Order: sequence, then C-alpha cells, then structure tokens
Amino acid sequence: MSARTFAWFGDRRRLRDGALAALVPVAACSVALAGLTAWTGTGRAGSPARVSVTDGRVLLPSAGVPATAAFFRIANQGGSADRLVRVTSPGASGGITLARHRMNEGNGAYRTAIHSVAIPAGGSLAMSPQGVDLTVPVAAGKWSSGDLVPFTLEFRRSGRVKVLAVVVRPGSVAFQ
Repeated sequence: MSARTFAWFGDRRRLRDGALAALVPVAACSVALAGLTAWTGTGRAGSPARVSVTDGRVLLPSAGVPATAAFFRIANQGGSADRLVRVTSPGASGGITLARHRMNEGNGAYRTAIHSVAIPAGGSLAMSPQGVDLTVPVAAGKWSSGDLVPFTLEFRRSGRVKVLAVVVRPGSVAFQ
C-alpha cells in the first residue's frame, strides 16, 4: 500500500470519527427540541398560573378558645407554579397565620407557622388538620354554624382571590 493510499484511508477514518463525535450533541439537541415542541404544543409552556379556591370551611370556635382553623382547596390549572403568601379576612379579629401541622416522635402534634406555601403548576393543595391550614383568631360567640366568612387569599403571581368559607362544627366534615 502506498503512503498516499494510507493517507486517504486515514483522512477517511478521521472524517468518520469526527462525524460520529458531532452526531451525539446533534442527537441530544434534537431530542430536547422535540420535547420542548411537544410541551409547547400542549399549550402549557410559559402559561401563567391559574389559581382557583374552593371548599372554604372554618371550624366553629370552641367556647373560651381565641382561635380556630380554616381550610380551602386550591387548584392551579396553569403552566407556572404559584405561592400563597398571605390571607386576610374582615371577619377575623386579628392576623391570620398560615401553619403546617406535624407529628413528633412521641406521637404528639405541633404546628409551625410558615410564611408561604407552593401551589405547583397543574397541581393542588387541599388544606387539612393534618397538613397546611390557617389559624384564624376570632372572638367567642361571633360565628354560628352555617355562617359565611369572607377571606382574601393572596398569591405571589395570581394576585388576590376573594372567597367565602362556611362555618362548620368540628367533626362534621371530612378533610381529604
């Protein structure tokens, strides 16, 4: 074999190796582009958070207890996550606290005040006595079972959502 023939085969091998080396990033980019195209085609790419609040309930306060709990179901049908950052109510006698309930090693429950809670894109949050809820200060005897209490839930991206919560007796409803 002549030196010229060997050089031609060497050039051909380098060309093939270079093409194979370039094929990997091109294939990865093509797969990523196809995935982004499919995501965009579903209409969810870059769409804003669309928050709805339903199933508002406030537990009827016990005599002599200065606070009670409120619960809502929050759904986010949008393509971006949002965050509940504040809750107010003209029917409450003070500031409302967002809280998370946890169990300790001794099987006792405790609550921790939290500043905000995430509502994922396409997800939901069902407040409950075992998870996230609202601690609502109230004067004893102010509410009766069946009363409607106005609340304003403020979200970082979606802004304010006004909703009513019905006063219910503890134990009369199931939280899921």
